[in-house]
Amino acid sequence: MPQPFYDDDHNQYRALVREFVKREVTPNLDRWEEDASTGRDVWKSAGAHGILGIRIAEDLGGGGMKDYRFRCVIQEELAAVGAASLASGFSINEDIVASYLTTFGTAEQQKEWLPGMAEGSIVTSIAMSEPSAGSDLRAMKTSAVRDGDDWVINGSKTFITSGFSSDLVLVAARTGEVDGRPRLSLILVPTTTDGFVRGRKLRKLGLHAQDTAEIAFDNLRVPTSNLVGEEGRGFHHLTAQLPLERLSIAWRALCAAEAALEWTGRYTSERKAFGQRIIDLQNTRFRLAEMTTEVDITRTFLEQSILAYNDGTFDATLGAKAKWWSTELQNRVVNGCLQLHGGYGYMDEYPISRAYADARVQTIVGGTTEIMKEIIGRDVAARFSS
Repeated sequence: MPQPFYDDDHNQYRALVREFVKREVTPNLDRWEEDASTGRDVWKSAGAHGILGIRIAEDLGGGGMKDYRFRCVIQEELAAVGAASLASGFSINEDIVASYLTTFGTAEQQKEWLPGMAEGSIVTSIAMSEPSAGSDLRAMKTSAVRDGDDWVINGSKTFITSGFSSDLVLVAARTGEVDGRPRLSLILVPTTTDGFVRGRKLRKLGLHAQDTAEIAFDNLRVPTSNLVGEEGRGFHHLTAQLPLERLSIAWRALCAAEAALEWTGRYTSERKAFGQRIIDLQNTRFRLAEMTTEVDITRTFLEQSILAYNDGTFDATLGAKAKWWSTELQNRVVNGCLQLHGGYGYMDEYPISRAYADARVQTIVGGTTEIMKEIIGRDVAARFSS
């Protein structure tokens, strides 16, 4: 058998995370769903417990742990109680914005923003999608034009996670054009800046505790020093960081599927029909056998992917494979588990109901399944090209 994925350090960290989830997350899940927001207290508590900023350098207030398995522990423990909204919000902060700042940000940008992100006092968003530009980033219309020492930003974005509550937004904007093709750049925009407009808080099928919003920029000015990375190299920077974003989504999908199976195993072992436990019916056992096998095989692939990320060999094609397979698996498994709950699976008092709604966006966010297959298909075709 292969060596265990986790070591003693991860297991000790899990005990800390599990206690945090028990005290700060589980009792508040229903209220967060009703409020359509987790609020800020849980973020600050997560920062105080070392759950945020785990991969941010110690001299910037983080944990200094480059090993992504610590993030895996956090996502597993949140998934176990059905806290998908909080897990998604944390991932934006940890796996996306913090990663961009750590990789491409200046020392001044890192000192200004990363400590607050690690302590939970700064919540961030990333703004790429627009009303007329989702997966097709080249159709992006939001523009940033230099005016002296400032960028002047105009345009609008939609489907922005934490867009109604965030303090800082990493904005993708057009900053020029070469041979008819847009040049994108990434720019930091504090949400207190004049010209930053929060639009509607969007109502969604799932992830109700996560605020998702429209935002707009009306002649908004920020210093040119807010540029993250190189001007006009936004596509390159996005390409470099999207594999981690997709790996994060894939791992959350796996954790959600495993949690759904755990809930379903307990439910079917307690619920009776036709004079016997549901789990003793052949159909139930076969369905659980099929789903458990698929999930176990997926975990093996994703564990190897995490280790590849740790050693720097994880690439865009692996990210696409991990993302499309795991999120489609999540939806199949959660759907199958809800079916085994019968009518009770449709009731919100059972976590499988919320998990069903929360799962659907996973095959869309971070790049649709179809886009993932296109990325993989191009790689396959390149292997056979002359």
